[in-house]
Amino acid sequence: MEVRVGGFVEAARGRVSQARAALGAAREAGDVYAVAVAEDELEDALRIAEAHGVDTEGEL
Repeated sequence: MEVRVGGFVEAARGRVSQARAALGAAREAGDVYAVAVAEDELEDALRIAEAHGVDTEGEL
């Protein structure tokens, strides 16, 4: 059975990138609630990526 690791890596990096963008937008807008939600999403995305050995450094 072939495993599509590349697809997972792309998805994990994409989730981190989207979470970072959402956090930046929320901070720029000064929306405290959106910042809190985006921080939680980013922490979760980074935790999952790290648990699976996905390098997210430099992913913007």
